[in-house]
Amino acid sequence: MGLPMRLTTKGRYAVTAMLDLAIHGQQKPVSLNDISGRQHISLSYLEQLFAKLRRSNLVSSVRGPGGGYRLAVDSANISIAQVVDAVNESMDATRCQGKGDCQEGDQCLTHHLWEDLSNQIHTFLNDISIQDLISRKEIKDVAKRQDQQAQRANADESLIHLTST
Repeated sequence: MGLPMRLTTKGRYAVTAMLDLAIHGQQKPVSLNDISGRQHISLSYLEQLFAKLRRSNLVSSVRGPGGGYRLAVDSANISIAQVVDAVNESMDATRCQGKGDCQEGDQCLTHHLWEDLSNQIHTFLNDISIQDLISRKEIKDVAKRQDQQAQRANADESLIHLTST
């Protein structure tokens, strides 16, 4: 079956950033700075995640002015599990990281239950594509709100810059 499953911040942030990229990267590359501003994820953390996503051929970088990142594969062909796996997130519900040495070197009574849950989670996330998510109304609504907040913040910043010069 799939890899063991333990979803931490790294996996969550990678999925969030990929969704943002899919939503905003249809016309032009998206800068990590823009994703950072909209999603409140630190730029240095995004740089680490995108290095891994690029190595897994899920994103490609575009250099120069107006550069940034874009999806390397159609959003319908990128599963959430691929994104999580790309950032080296093991998906593991066991206490022993799937090794089976949870009870003084031996398997505990519930080892197979948690291992099965890990596999179910991986299968579930493997069946959902980035496109599936960005097609959902509630995700479109959140993206619209975030865009409006970012526009307001940019307008406020421009106003502050104008009044200070």
